[in-house]
Amino acid sequence: MSNALTQKILITFGFLFAYRVLAYVPVPGVDTAVIASFFNNTGAGMGDMMNMFSGGAIERFSIISLGIMPYITASIVMELLAATFPSLGQMKKERDGMQKYMQIIRYATIFITIVQGFGVSMGLQAMQGAVLIDPVTFTILTTASMLTGTMLLMWIGERITQSGIGNGISLIIFAGIVSGIPSAISNTMTSVNTGELSFLAVIAMLVIIMATIFAIIYVELGERRVPISYSRKTIMQNQDKRVMNYIPIKVNLAGVIPPIFASAVLMFPLTMLGSSTNEYALMVADAMKPGGVAFNIATFILVVFFAFFYASIVFNAKDIADNLKRQGGFIPGVRPGEHTKEFINTVASNLTGSGAFYLALISTLPFLLINSIGAAFFFGGVAVLIIVQVALDTMRKIEAQIYMNKYETLGSVGL
Repeated sequence: MSNALTQKILITFGFLFAYRVLAYVPVPGVDTAVIASFFNNTGAGMGDMMNMFSGGAIERFSIISLGIMPYITASIVMELLAATFPSLGQMKKERDGMQKYMQIIRYATIFITIVQGFGVSMGLQAMQGAVLIDPVTFTILTTASMLTGTMLLMWIGERITQSGIGNGISLIIFAGIVSGIPSAISNTMTSVNTGELSFLAVIAMLVIIMATIFAIIYVELGERRVPISYSRKTIMQNQDKRVMNYIPIKVNLAGVIPPIFASAVLMFPLTMLGSSTNEYALMVADAMKPGGVAFNIATFILVVFFAFFYASIVFNAKDIADNLKRQGGFIPGVRPGEHTKEFINTVASNLTGSGAFYLALISTLPFLLINSIGAAFFFGGVAVLIIVQVALDTMRKIEAQIYMNKYETLGSVGL
């Protein structure tokens, strides 16, 4: 392993360690024992779902309790605006414009974090014994602390992406979920020892989890290979180079983004509703509790929507068709240009439909099955999907870095 790759991996681990340290820094003026007791005495809800994504920061009421979700919510809003307004979409494609685009996302993250931090502080003040200082001071401290924590997480994510290995934001969510695995195992063993959970139920949960993992790996590695032919002239010009003779189109073009987006979209309004004292708002929050019919229907619909939306952004059939035409390649039986674009679009749309349905099922079905058994921890297919996806993506980037270092070494020393 090269020094450059080792350095990138160490940088990534260093930032992730800093993230885990921040999860144990509490907001001033709150009794964390009361909040921990609340989580222990309540079933799986939106708080447990957010606690999973934040790596247990919420039950400790850490400064990073909101996690990276405000940043993701801001990114969703900007992606929707960029797809709606051509001028904003053009800004995103330009180098200088991309810097302005990211700056707008940061400002939007600040606004969303302040709103959510204020809502969380109001909700805690309604919890008996949770707040140890006067309400006004607590509201200001909570909002400022959570804003600082979220900004630090955003900075850590960007640093990992630029200087480390893998996508920083995804790795932060990955680390938060993985950090909860030991406590989940401990809670399950305790439930078995106390008789609350039977051994057969544990076996059933393991079967569901393993089946979910295998299904995710199978689909994530699946792709449709559209064959390509090249003219004789192009083959002669590139006889010393490797020319790809197919276009790989993944079954799941959108990756792990749709479930994360759907979770972020649901968390924001439900956090506000849960902190309200209005009777009707609390009724809606209870109806949308994770595990309920309304929540799973909303998750299913949002995941399908974001799968199609994000796939349309990351996969550009026109660019592929134009590049193919310039390189002298064509799809057998399909005319170059507009016909090639339509053909590729059709193939991608069909795969996106299958991928969206798969993502929606993964996001809802495993949780329903595990919850019906009576799990002692919050488990969802989204968590497993994120773990597997991020692990596969990071492994690919490490392999790519290793191959790149080999080619650089070969180019320097020769054969």
